[in-house]
Amino acid sequence: MIRLKSMKLNVLANEIKAINESLQQSAAKAINKHVTARNWLIGYCIFNYEQHGEDRAAYGERTLQALAEKIGQDGLSYRNLKLFRQFYLAFPELSSSISRFLLSDSRIGQPMIAQLEETVNKLDTIRQSAIAQSMNEELISPEEVFSSLSFTHIVQLLSLKDPVEKAFYEIQAIKGIWSVRELKRQIDSNLYLRTGLSRNKDLSVEKANVGAEKTDIRDVIRSPYTFEFLGLKSKEVVEESDLESALMDHLQDFMLELGNGFCFEARQKRIVIDDKYYFYDLLFYNRILHCGVILELKSKELDYADMAQLNMYVNYYRANMMNDGDNPPVGILLCTEAGQEMVQYTSPGIDENVFVSTYMLHLPDREQILDWLRKESCRNS
Repeated sequence: MIRLKSMKLNVLANEIKAINESLQQSAAKAINKHVTARNWLIGYCIFNYEQHGEDRAAYGERTLQALAEKIGQDGLSYRNLKLFRQFYLAFPELSSSISRFLLSDSRIGQPMIAQLEETVNKLDTIRQSAIAQSMNEELISPEEVFSSLSFTHIVQLLSLKDPVEKAFYEIQAIKGIWSVRELKRQIDSNLYLRTGLSRNKDLSVEKANVGAEKTDIRDVIRSPYTFEFLGLKSKEVVEESDLESALMDHLQDFMLELGNGFCFEARQKRIVIDDKYYFYDLLFYNRILHCGVILELKSKELDYADMAQLNMYVNYYRANMMNDGDNPPVGILLCTEAGQEMVQYTSPGIDENVFVSTYMLHLPDREQILDWLRKESCRNS
């Protein structure tokens, strides 16, 4: 133990930083375990009801919708209940780890624990991990997955049907301390297949980890699932770097200062497409044009994926957020990176003869935005 009386100020500062970091990490892991255990247990309860519920036939395919309506909480929406059921079915091997975790928490009712233990015993003997069934061995322990990966990580793995492929990404995500975005990127780039085809598999994985984005405890805290679990509002979830956040502040002010009928609606506006969360960077409504304006800012060079994403956002707005009398929405994409500047308007489905010329009168001029971008680049250089 350090003797506080003889400690110098710089040593004290380092000690306090170490204490703070250690307990922050412990808190993040604790939140992660509670979120994961809750979601698995809810999925277990739903599945058990579907098998044995007395009135299950009365609801049929509408069970989850009816359940979400009866619960009436944002964090337990139809979308999430469906996801939790999928989680339980995809990760039966977590049963023992979660059962032990729940047993350590006296707040979970004893009848529930007893029922869960009985189910766990059956799972351990009848429906063990798909990996164990197919390979007669466990590639990674369920306890390690439960302790090391956040639920947001696990969501990225739900689409993987091959148990070996799933185990591969679990192992690499834990070893590489991958962020959720990094895990998604590696899955989307087929790292598993590329490594399998590579003669030097260690080198393939080593290259994948060069420059890989690491997990930060703030990623756990900012997860939409954590915010919902803690009862916080989803608008408080921010997926921005410090630079992007500063640019967004100034851009929001810039758009409002232009006048031209711009009314601010939301920042990091969350939408759900195919059971996945997406976020509009900035959402405005223009009362002169009677249309929504979606503004996306990318602190990097433009690529086709950014255009496809904005196009998807605009189409989602058209289908789900337009009110009677509204004109079609407009998307504005800004990209900036060391000498690269791009302003792109996209208005899919708009009759150019009717709308575009009118829109251009009230939307910010392209040169105005480019001038703003140049000033912001100087401000942050």
